[in-house]
Amino acid sequence: MIPDNILMKVAKPGRYTGGEYGQVVKDKAKVKARFAFCFPDTYEIGMSNLGVRILYTALNAHEDIWCERVYAPWTDMEAIMREKGLPLYALESGDELKAFDFVAFTLQYELCYTNVLNMLDLAGIPLLSKDRSESDPIVIGGGPCAYNAEPIADFFDVFSIGEGEEALPEITRLYIDMKEKGTYSRSAFLHEAAKLEGFYVPSLYDVTYNEDGTIEAFHPLYDDIPKTIRKRIIEDMDKAVYPQKIAMPFIETVHDRIMLEVYRGCIHGCRFCQAGMVYRPLREKSPQVLNDQAKCLYQNTGYSEISLTSLSISDYSQLDELTDSLLSWTDEKKISLSLPSLRANSFTKELMDKISTVRTGGITFAPEAGTQRLRDVINKDIDEETLLKACKVAFSAGKNSVKLYFMQGHPTETDEDIEGIAELAEQVVSAFYATPDRNKARPVQVTLSVACFIPKPFTPFQWEAQDRMEESARKQDLLSGKIRNRKIRYHYHSAEVSRIEGVFARGNRKLSAALLEAHKQGLKFDAWEEFFSYDKWLAVFEDVGLDPAFYANRAYGEDEVLPWDIIDIGVSKSFLLAERHKAYEGKVSPRCNEQCLACGAHKLKGGRYCCTKTNTASSLKKQDD
Repeated sequence: MIPDNILMKVAKPGRYTGGEYGQVVKDKAKVKARFAFCFPDTYEIGMSNLGVRILYTALNAHEDIWCERVYAPWTDMEAIMREKGLPLYALESGDELKAFDFVAFTLQYELCYTNVLNMLDLAGIPLLSKDRSESDPIVIGGGPCAYNAEPIADFFDVFSIGEGEEALPEITRLYIDMKEKGTYSRSAFLHEAAKLEGFYVPSLYDVTYNEDGTIEAFHPLYDDIPKTIRKRIIEDMDKAVYPQKIAMPFIETVHDRIMLEVYRGCIHGCRFCQAGMVYRPLREKSPQVLNDQAKCLYQNTGYSEISLTSLSISDYSQLDELTDSLLSWTDEKKISLSLPSLRANSFTKELMDKISTVRTGGITFAPEAGTQRLRDVINKDIDEETLLKACKVAFSAGKNSVKLYFMQGHPTETDEDIEGIAELAEQVVSAFYATPDRNKARPVQVTLSVACFIPKPFTPFQWEAQDRMEESARKQDLLSGKIRNRKIRYHYHSAEVSRIEGVFARGNRKLSAALLEAHKQGLKFDAWEEFFSYDKWLAVFEDVGLDPAFYANRAYGEDEVLPWDIIDIGVSKSFLLAERHKAYEGKVSPRCNEQCLACGAHKLKGGRYCCTKTNTASSLKKQDD
């Protein structure tokens, strides 16, 4: 552990002490495998991650496996650690990472990649998988970014693809068994791990390239490992591992509340949204299980807020029953309920009256595009009338603040679509003044938050080109010039940051060289505005002879082998391609609960609405009834 005299020299020493109520400490003599779960960002962000909490619980449920937590030290602590020669350590035991059997990273966003390398370096673990010895830990990657693992493939021994509650204990059990039988070696273990469903061992697959730099093929080095790696899912969410208690932080974190995961998946097919595709099929928890989990977490944490989490909480088929059961005891204990992912087409006065945190503060909706034409292209099932009606409901309830999320750079986008964002904001302002029972004590405030479109793997728009920097800047200036009302605020995301994200989102293995060079040049915390440097990234790409435009700003060929084709998420490539073509025709696709489009996710089993091509809207409606 870090001595007190060092902790006194850094900001927020509570990041580094461990010892929180709810942490898991085990007898090392009874432990057969040690697992360091690393979040490549600060303690405050990592402690709020629900996935880490779930997997921490799943691994520690096994008596002979001990999972501990590790976070990226802030720059002040890192400087002292390097000066004093102190290696990166786990919070529970204070042991350095090299003492662990597994060192696993959750990869939530592309701009954390340099932090991964920095943490490995601080731990004294060789950065490249090929340089690790028999005594080094097995380095595992997982999370959303693992669905295209190629840009970071050289640094990881194994990737866990999909949901890890069952998968991570399984690979750890394989390790324990091989150790006990005396058959373990690093290479033998990786070979056996590659045979397990949901595990990708990149060193066991050779990649060849065409003359133009595109991928020719993936070649398994052994006949007994799969040609593609299918993701793992939990079929029955009611039986899924869920924490009964959590490590309670000593300092304020991003989400100091109970997070109650209601379901996984999404019934909407927004064509830009990776999460809506990779988390298919939709699987729900029952209200009784959710209510029991909420009570248990409240008793063990004392938090005064419960956040119902999912990609779109209003799509939960038993939302009324769930909220009624929660309110039967949360009102009495003054616990507020939060529904952070409501859609405008399900926002009602009844819901506002029921949910306390919906009644307070501002309200947020995500139209994503400024015109109905473009919303049809991206398959965003919200129209102007529905949005304005939802806003009026909020205004009638006393709200004065509305935040609207948009994205610029969608395929087929025109200047008219950009101008439509400003026009829609003006209509929301007008809707406020057209609401007779509005709160007249304060003026309305409409905030526009506009991100840059980034083509993501496993979406119908995965083949699209990202706007070049000049075009992104022009569109931002165009929209800014159209906003003349002081009641409308406009915030936009950095096009420079979005471009680097786009490079690594669709990159291949050659980008590992760029990440290694970036680490050598000291790049880290790229997701933090004060550390990100676009010019430094351009210099890195130039130094290693890679053109970022090749990855971000070109349209990929429909027949091209994509870097993520080695992964099978269940949703078929033919379905994604058909959705791309429908986008250019301006055709919308129905939701999963209206008609099964046979996207392919049914083969993973467990999906509430997954059937066959012959299923009709009426037969799916019967499932809901």
